[in-house]
Amino acid sequence: MTATTLSEIPTIAEASRLIARKALSPVELTRTCLDRIKAHDDRINSFLLVTEERALADARAAEKEIAAGKSRGALHGIPIAHKDIYATKGIRTTAHSKILSDHVPAEDATTVRKLAESGTVMLGKLATHEFAMGGPSFDLPWPPARNPWNREHVTGGSSSGTGAAIASGFVLGGTGSDTGGSIRHPAAFCGVSGLKPTYGLCSRAGILPLAFSLDHAGPLAWTVEDCAILLQAMAGYDEADPASARVPIPDYRAALREDLRGVRIGLLRRFHERDLPVEPEMQAALDEALDVLRRLGAEIRDVEPPSLDIFTNCAYAISLPEIFAIHAEDLGRRYNDYCESFRDRVALGALLSGPDYVQAQRLRRQLTEEMRRASAEVDVLVTASAPGGAPTFASTDKWAMFKKPGLSPVFNVTGQPVVTVCCGFSGKGLPLGIQIAGHAFGEAAVLAVGHAYQKATAWRDRRPAL
Repeated sequence: MTATTLSEIPTIAEASRLIARKALSPVELTRTCLDRIKAHDDRINSFLLVTEERALADARAAEKEIAAGKSRGALHGIPIAHKDIYATKGIRTTAHSKILSDHVPAEDATTVRKLAESGTVMLGKLATHEFAMGGPSFDLPWPPARNPWNREHVTGGSSSGTGAAIASGFVLGGTGSDTGGSIRHPAAFCGVSGLKPTYGLCSRAGILPLAFSLDHAGPLAWTVEDCAILLQAMAGYDEADPASARVPIPDYRAALREDLRGVRIGLLRRFHERDLPVEPEMQAALDEALDVLRRLGAEIRDVEPPSLDIFTNCAYAISLPEIFAIHAEDLGRRYNDYCESFRDRVALGALLSGPDYVQAQRLRRQLTEEMRRASAEVDVLVTASAPGGAPTFASTDKWAMFKKPGLSPVFNVTGQPVVTVCCGFSGKGLPLGIQIAGHAFGEAAVLAVGHAYQKATAWRDRRPAL
């Protein structure tokens, strides 16, 4: 069997097994992905740059090595793509911005290099919100990515192209970054799986920064198992990243399980019921997901954390001055070359004082400790990923992020690992998502719960019709 006979794009785990049995050719799988991109991405806009020649060269090299008995593991011959803030040697890396429209890095980002060393096939560079914040915007050199479930709806950001490309079956996995939810928003809105690892687990060296003390790098894929496979290659200490953590890296895939007997799950009820009440269909989907987790053997108990408001305000009091510090010079010289939503949001960082920033960092430590104490008696935490399905482009507002607390910045403030998985669909056919968070460097537990949930439900059987 070859990839051209497949009725749909396989998961990374499925493709890896087929490739290992020589039942699937990395070259034909890559051609299938490229053909899907050519046929459909003019309506989705998930790619800023398709590197077809590089992809086919990678695929041929992988096929040759595997045939010679030199497999590099589960990612060998697997087509992926990178969010366009990840530096790629000799390949344009723009952050979806006019500011860097001609920027060609001299070196790969550490995670790009590590994934390449694992044998992945690189299909190209994926759309993002400008510098991982400004969007979705139509005043940029490239259009914003569209949601493949309904093109009039947003993908979520800022890893917008990654979420859209995976949902569309253009790639089997991809990279993202998360400063306030930028892996988890597109995972929720596009119906894929996205993992924000613990702060410091995956190197950010070579990734264009948004806010140094809140930025996380991580994977997105169709399933939690695929995220575990990608994380295995991405995780690990890197002296080039000052925040990199020197911790043991377990076998994430080996920790996956299909039952949850003995697992204690803390429900962050106040987040999605009181602080930011979710839509009724999202609440129903969350309640149903909790029932599934109980049937798998988990114990559910309420956990009372600090309010979403204080977490969200803390996150912005840290991130806005950090973002402004990075872009201050270019904002002064090229203000109108940025998109409106980015420049107007980031300019707020100039209004926050040094004492404001220092106090926010002190508050961050306090909130992290309060969350640690609140969750000490549970293994993972659960809440909604968003109030509902993806909003329309027409309803987006550049100031919306400041008008209500967010369900995602909490875990950037605390640095905890958190995965978003699909837990159903809205009445309009749009995906709905839940977050499963864990203790610091507890990715194995988070992935295990997400995997068990996915195995017990049928949401992964449903793809958008292109």
